[in-house]
Amino acid sequence: MERTVGERVSGARANQRALRESIKRLIVERGLGPGASLPTESELMKELGVSRHPLREAMKALEAVGIVDIRHGYGTYVGSGPLSGLEAGLAFRGALSVRGDYADIRNLLEVREVLEAGLVSRVLAARDRLDLSELSAAVTAMEAAAGQGDYAPEQDWRFHETLYRPLDNELVLDLIQVFWKVFNALDTELPGAAAAPEAIARWHRAILDAVRTGDEPALRVAVDEHFRGIRERLIEQPPA
Repeated sequence: MERTVGERVSGARANQRALRESIKRLIVERGLGPGASLPTESELMKELGVSRHPLREAMKALEAVGIVDIRHGYGTYVGSGPLSGLEAGLAFRGALSVRGDYADIRNLLEVREVLEAGLVSRVLAARDRLDLSELSAAVTAMEAAAGQGDYAPEQDWRFHETLYRPLDNELVLDLIQVFWKVFNALDTELPGAAAAPEAIARWHRAILDAVRTGDEPALRVAVDEHFRGIRERLIEQPPA
């Protein structure tokens, strides 16, 4: 019996999913780390039993989520696995959420809070590896910008990256960066007034002071205060 158009499309999608999984399995089974070169296109076609077009489509899909890195004229390499796909998905859901009931944004904020609050003790345990001068410089720059009525997002991220880098967990740092970017992009679309630059700088100063003295209760309070402003903007917001 001849397959319908819908069945053919569904079959093609299933084949693409299977092909992407085969490529990922090949990378894992061969122990290829980030930056390692993959077999040539011809070699992959032969090994995976596919033609050029579906292989290229699968590679493009894997490149979009950071699993492979296609360098035209040089070859294809194992990617570093950045969370670009997650970031794009969360940004899209957040954009929809600000036009709805804000539920997805509240859920995302809760996940970010749980993650950062859960890292408090680890941050303090890594105090000897923290660059306190870099943290201080970031806060001072935020305070200077706030004095001119400006928010300094690049200094905000500099602070968070410096705070969590010594934990030696790239996944944690990548996740925090994804959350930070999503909220930073959506801030002007959230209900209520955005936090004043002076308040943002003050929250980061409180975190720095607590880290400097090794005061865990104070650090937990400072981290909670850091999220309070945005949390209050999202409480019980009616649908648009």
